[in-house]
Amino acid sequence: MTQLIECVPNFSEGSNMSIIKQITDEIESVEGVKLLNVDPGKATNRTVVTFVGTPDAVVQAAFLAIKKAGELIDMSKHKGEHPRMGATDVCPLIPISNITMEETATYAVKLAKMVGEKLNLPVYLYEDAQKDKKRSNLSVIRAGEYEGFFKKIKLPEWKPDSGPAEFDAKRGATVIGARDFLVAYNINLNTTSTRRANSIAFDVREAGRVMREGDKVTGKIITNPDGSPKSTPGTLKSVKAIGWYIEEYGIAQISMNLTNINITSVHKAFDEVCNKAQERGIRVTGSELVGLIPLRSMLDAGKYFLKKQKRSIGVSEKELIKIAVRSMGLDELSPFDPEERIIEYKLRNKLDSKLVSMSLVEFANETASESPAPGGGSISAYMGSLGASLATMVANLSSHKKGWDDRWEEFSNYAEQGQYFKDELNKLVDLDTNAFNKIMSAFALPKTTDEEKKSRAQAINNATRFAIEVPFKVMNLAHDSMQLIKTMVEIGNPNSVSDAGVAALCARSAVLGSFMNVRINCTGYDDKAFVSKMINEGKVIEQNAIKIEAEIIAIINSKIEN
Repeated sequence: MTQLIECVPNFSEGSNMSIIKQITDEIESVEGVKLLNVDPGKATNRTVVTFVGTPDAVVQAAFLAIKKAGELIDMSKHKGEHPRMGATDVCPLIPISNITMEETATYAVKLAKMVGEKLNLPVYLYEDAQKDKKRSNLSVIRAGEYEGFFKKIKLPEWKPDSGPAEFDAKRGATVIGARDFLVAYNINLNTTSTRRANSIAFDVREAGRVMREGDKVTGKIITNPDGSPKSTPGTLKSVKAIGWYIEEYGIAQISMNLTNINITSVHKAFDEVCNKAQERGIRVTGSELVGLIPLRSMLDAGKYFLKKQKRSIGVSEKELIKIAVRSMGLDELSPFDPEERIIEYKLRNKLDSKLVSMSLVEFANETASESPAPGGGSISAYMGSLGASLATMVANLSSHKKGWDDRWEEFSNYAEQGQYFKDELNKLVDLDTNAFNKIMSAFALPKTTDEEKKSRAQAINNATRFAIEVPFKVMNLAHDSMQLIKTMVEIGNPNSVSDAGVAALCARSAVLGSFMNVRINCTGYDDKAFVSKMINEGKVIEQNAIKIEAEIIAIINSKIEN
């Protein structure tokens, strides 16, 4: 399986789009990488770029970008709110799929060596790429910033990990490392005071604030026995934060790095800053993301805010994202486009969801065309999805039914189950058509030589097995959704019992229709043991679906007649 690494270099230029474009052009010139996001900030005079690709391609693209940034950016003239020390200030590599942190760190070291030796630029390693933990923290490395590094780099303990121990006045120095996925997140305040913003940042960040005698600002610093400053920890783990004033927007912000979103999520950070701001007479007006965010973070945020309202969380992915954006004011300063800001959406191939992205009319027209796909398999999957959708609707109506307020969470859980069945079956609508296309592609392979014939036969066999497994999965999902449908018939909103009945008809049809596809594709597969297993298990699922449907219809008839 393909290894993927994400790279998020920060360049010390946020206004001149021509310079930024020249840097990103270098990244896009490398085969095997995909540019995901470019996020310039005028006030910070800094641009965060996000791209992803195979490890060697990412290293090459990062090297070219660092080289070009050093040619175009003059740090001796740089001004900006964000701490910085170089034209390419920091360049982290992040493991995305099929690669460990240890492996990612080796690529970071490789990149640092290339930059130091080939570009003659001072490079420091940080986080998991740095063996010396005393200098693995980015803020510790960058302390003193650009202006202070002319002296700092001469200190023996601050000799660069690669490159010369001479500070480059034009390019500065850069920090390269390997780390977990980090969310850069700014929270907007209704104040212009940097000091008050910093006070809130100190309240929440893990490092907290330095302890002082008497006055919290001017008092003498209290130290530990070893001479290091004592500090009072903040309320949020795995969070770095500072306060600053953004002239571009005329507001102060809490600028945060959430270094482990499994420990402190975006929504938890937002709510905690709201609480601490309110204690100081300040209001949070919204927030903004810098760069990309994982889909799970947005979905979790949507569910979190719905739960606070005692509303069902069994709503669509799109609706959860909308709730998250509204609740945290992510669109206060600029529009929030999920397609551009969520990493999974940037990576996905839209061709993989061609059918489910169509309108109902387009889907019907495509089905009715002379093309053999989409066919019965895709339609079966879609019928299953519609059945699950109807069951989810009943669950949501029940969750919000007047007089059933104490049962909102019970039905919310059912609605969440229904969303799972719906989403999985939707994926299989396109996957079934893709399975058919794989078979057609395999049959079109050359068959002139013995080697070609052997390769073609294997490709046909592999594609046929896939074309059996996809509708079999539809069968299982549609069958499993019928238990949810039955539950909604039994205990759900009585006004929607007929809707649940239609859901049962859809689910049963999905099971029977998919089994037809399983059986017909089994006729072309040469593994008889596998074929026997699929047919025997399919018969059991089919009979169970017919039985459950009959039970559901009987319950519905009883309720309607009474």
